[in-house]
Order: sequence, then C-alpha cells, then structure tokens
Amino acid sequence: MDAVRLIAAGRHALAQSGAAWDIVSEAWQAQALTQGIGSWLAVAGPPELRAESRGLGEAGGRGCGLLDTAAVRGEGSVPDYPPRASQLTGVGDVRQALLGLQALLGEVGIALVGVACGTDDETLYWQCIESIDAADESSDRVRALLRRITVRERGSASGVP
Repeated sequence: MDAVRLIAAGRHALAQSGAAWDIVSEAWQAQALTQGIGSWLAVAGPPELRAESRGLGEAGGRGCGLLDTAAVRGEGSVPDYPPRASQLTGVGDVRQALLGLQALLGEVGIALVGVACGTDDETLYWQCIESIDAADESSDRVRALLRRITVRERGSASGVP
C-alpha cells in the first residue's frame, strides 16, 4: 500500500483511539511507519534525499523501540499485531507522504501529551514522554527533508541543476 494511504489510515486510527494504551499503540504504529518510509526513501527515493532519509528511518526505529505496550502491561514482548508499516509498498508522491507524515507525527505528539497529563501511572507517563521526544525527532527529520525538496524544486524552476 502506498505511504499516503497508510498515513491516512494511521491518522484515522489515532483519531478513533480513546484509551490511553490505544493511543500509545498508535504512536508506536506511527513510528514504525516513519521508519518504513525513511528506509524506503533511503533506498529508492530521490538520490538527493537518501542520506537524510536514512536518518528519518533511524529516528523512526528508535521510536518503535520505545513503545512496547504489551511488555509494559506484562502481556509479552511485542504488540500482538503487525505494524501497519508492514503493508508499505512504496512512496508514490514524496512531498505528500512527508506532509502527511509530519501531520501524523504532530497529532501523535498532541495525543501523547494528553495521555501523559491525564495519567497517574508513572510507567505510562514516562512511556509517553519518551515517545513524545521520539515523535519530535522524527518530525524534525521530516521537516529537513521537506526543506531539501523545496530547495530542489526552486533550483529546477530557475534552471539551476
């Protein structure tokens, strides 16, 4: 499935999440998708984006490692569902995918702040704080890629290679 459709599915799932652990699980899904998109762009994306895309994939991977809700709840070591990112087949429109990913990561951060502020569970609180940091780092990487695309497009429009 194309990245833009997976991002839309992630945003919808996050919006439908009500329980704190569901929101945390959706944050994990978003970071897994960030890792997948970054990795895909690092291998098959535009050559001028590949190095920074590798950093996006790594940031997403660090965020995935933080969000192990099943282990925190004592139910095992990994979530009992495959990450949405496992359905990623490509990134057809790089700009739209990155804009959507930036929006998703922002929504994840806001949702996690809400969970962190509303919980008395110290484990959940710190899980959210670490996840907010990971989403913020990933969002910074997405912004850097979007800036590089803008610079490339301006150069193409002016005739500069």
